[in-house]
Amino acid sequence: MTKRILIGMAVTCSVLAACGLLFHHAAVLGQQPAFESSPPPGSRFPRELVEFVAEPNTPVFTGAGEGHWDARIRERGWILREGGLYRMWYTGYESNASTMKLGYATSPDGVHWTRYDKNPIYDEHWVEDMMVIPYRGRYYMFAEGLADRAQLLVSEDGLKWTRLGQLDIRKQNGEPIEPGPYGTPTAWVENDVWYLFYERRDLGIWLATSRDMKVWTNVQDDPVIGLGPGQYDSEQVALNQIIKYRGRYYAYYHGAGAPLPGSRSRLWCTCVATSTDLVHWEKYPHNPLFPIEDNKSSGILVDEGGRFVLYTMHDQVYRHVPRRK
Repeated sequence: MTKRILIGMAVTCSVLAACGLLFHHAAVLGQQPAFESSPPPGSRFPRELVEFVAEPNTPVFTGAGEGHWDARIRERGWILREGGLYRMWYTGYESNASTMKLGYATSPDGVHWTRYDKNPIYDEHWVEDMMVIPYRGRYYMFAEGLADRAQLLVSEDGLKWTRLGQLDIRKQNGEPIEPGPYGTPTAWVENDVWYLFYERRDLGIWLATSRDMKVWTNVQDDPVIGLGPGQYDSEQVALNQIIKYRGRYYAYYHGAGAPLPGSRSRLWCTCVATSTDLVHWEKYPHNPLFPIEDNKSSGILVDEGGRFVLYTMHDQVYRHVPRRK
């Protein structure tokens, strides 16, 4: 995404047809949703999906500071909870870095994190704004590469990664999409059809599908999630995660409005939309989930087995738990 003030976890190229992205019955990261109580009649946005508060109030993970390869972190990272272990992949960089590198950290509780002692785990190519999907004994990483072009990497253990290449996305008529960035790749699979959401310069979110994962074809050549009409996402949007919950799809995305007065800087916010068909989306009427001035984005929902927690990951990682009634 062009979230770099224009500088430059379900749960989304020469790829293997066997590489699934998210189980179609999973709410988050291949797991069934923890919540079984029904939402209020007529509610399309259950409170367990949209009402969160930071706990703790301070970041649970940040850049390591000057002098380290990951002095700062940026954009979407990804968190999986596997067997009680929280696993985080993140992008780290130095102020004068010529590339973005991939880091890894773990936590026993989702709050206290330990960096892997052999970081960075991948530095052969530019990797940022990623999502990680475990499927059939492998991990698949959809990420931005150099110049915000979507790519795919694969791993047996989530630590040693091999790059498979850029994603091949086509228009409805089969022609390649116009040259330029196509980033923040977010995938979903259902009924043997693969769905890929991506943004172009953060000016909208497009959807392409594939049955062989070799060529992706746009469902329509216009965005399925556009800008506005609210000020909070009036100028830029990008999608982070798709979940399926109680028969509806939910898209966790982030948006930005106009730059701050007298500045080129923008504040980013975390938002939610819902759909019954992955094409037509309704935005949560109380977006954003957190005050715009908090500048929290790249939201990732994690199922803890009894509740959902939400992490925002740019450029510090905050953990949010369900708001008490």
